[in-house]
Order: sequence, then structure tokens, then C-alpha cells
Amino acid sequence: MTTTTRLRPLAPAPTTNRTLPTLTTALAPAVWGTTYIVTTELLPHGHPMFASLIRALPAGLLALAIARTLPPPGWRWRTAVLGTLNIGLFFPLLFLAAERLPGGVAATLGATQPVIVALLAVVVLSEPLSRWRLGWGLAGVAGVALVVLGPGASFDVTGIVAGLAGAGSMGLGVILTKRWGRPEGVSAIAYASWQLTAGGLVLLVPTLLVEGLPSQVGGGAVAGYAWLGLVGGLAAYTLWFTGLRTLPVTATALLGLLSPLVAAGLGALVLGQTLDSLQLTGFALALAALGAGQLTPRPREGAHP
Repeated sequence: MTTTTRLRPLAPAPTTNRTLPTLTTALAPAVWGTTYIVTTELLPHGHPMFASLIRALPAGLLALAIARTLPPPGWRWRTAVLGTLNIGLFFPLLFLAAERLPGGVAATLGATQPVIVALLAVVVLSEPLSRWRLGWGLAGVAGVALVVLGPGASFDVTGIVAGLAGAGSMGLGVILTKRWGRPEGVSAIAYASWQLTAGGLVLLVPTLLVEGLPSQVGGGAVAGYAWLGLVGGLAAYTLWFTGLRTLPVTATALLGLLSPLVAAGLGALVLGQTLDSLQLTGFALALAALGAGQLTPRPREGAHP
């Protein structure tokens, strides 16, 4: 009697190999989650575009000096597109949404980015729709909403459009970064420097024309700008672009849920804000969505590979 054993592919096998890259990539959105408290507690008020500019351009120029690598001719227009989507357009839209909306509403709109990425991956990358990650992306949005939306949350049309446009801009930037990769032999820090510099140059003229320079910048503001530029800009984007090169794009986008969660956690730890049971439930749901989105479900028996 002969017994035939049907082998099933172990879908989560890459997960073990992806553990360290996932953890290091997750540091980027975790650091971005400090932006709110640094901005409100250390930076001059009323200068969001200047903060965006300082976060991008000096860090990009510093990294260019370290890497000493410029984009090759075929990559210059790509760098301009990616720098605009990921930095030059995303930062002002993010700050505009934060100004026109309560922080919780803006954070919830930003949390839609994994859902946008999951849908764009089908159109731009020709990937099959991952219902698993799309579902967990929606669960993550619900979790973040429970954490950050208060009963008095108000809605402003301009702010909502800016929040969704910002999530869409970064989402498309993530997808194109995955599609185009980076040139052979180019380091992650050089790649990040191109985009930070390009995004900073996009912001330079509008910032000077619309906002100008803050009248006074104290020691705390200098420390805040240094943190946003060197850690939240250069270091975080180097880790982010490195992770995007090796990890599934939708799974990587789900790591972005860490940003509003870290912001809420810092509000509780540093500013003495309290989290009620409903918020803690949302916190757990968002973390579950983030973790589950890193896995690939096993195909069902009899399903085509």
C-alpha cells in the first residue's frame, strides 16, 4: 500500500528571516511618533513649513556629504518624484491636517495609509489583493481611532482633505519606492539623502514666501529641530527605505500604525494624559493588526499555489 503525502508550503517561513529587518524598520515609525510631542513642547508655534524644511534639507545635505553619491542621470527625475511624495508634499499636508483638525482625527486619517498601500499595490505593482493585510489595515484604523478620537472631535473639510491627501502621497511614495528600488551599489544613507534633499528643496521657496523664519529660536527648539532632522529624518528614513527594499510593501506600511500609538503613549507618560479602557482596547487592536499584518496566512488545502 502506497501512501501519498501532500506537502503544504510553509507560508510564514520568511517571517523568521524577516524578524530583524521588521524590528529595525519599525523603529522609523516609532521615532516619527515623537514628532507631535517635540513639535508642541519644543518648537516655535505657527511655523509648520519651517519645521518640515529643517527636518528635511539639512539632514539631506549632511547625508549627501557623508555618502558623496549623487543620483545617476536616469534617477534624477525619480528622486524628484519620490522626494516630493515622501517629503516635500507629505510634510506640509501632515502639518496642515494637524492644524485644522484635532490630533486624534489627523492621526486616524494618517492611519489609513496601509489601506491605501494595499490597494495601490494591486494597481501599480500588479500584486494580488491581500485581503488578509487589507482587513488588518482596516482593523488598525479602527484601533487607532479608538485610541485617539475623543467625544468632542470636530471635522474640517480642508483638514480632512489634507489628511487623506497626505496619507495618499506617502502611500504612493512607498509604492513607487518599492517598484523602483534603488540603483545597484548605492547605500541606504545615500538613497535617503537624495529624497530628503529633493523634498527639502521643494519646501524651500514656499516656506520662505509663505511663512518666513521664526523670530526667536531657543535652545529647546534647536534640540527639537536636531531630533526631527537627524533622528526623525536621516536615521528614520534610512531605516525605512532599507526595510522597504526587503520586506513586503503592505506589511511594511502597517508598521506605520506605530506612529499614532507612540504619540499616544508619550502623551500618557510625559504629559500625564490618561487612557481609558476603550482607548486601551483600541491600543491592543492596533498592535494586533500591526503584528498580524506581518504574517502570511497558510493557503487552504486544495487551493492553487
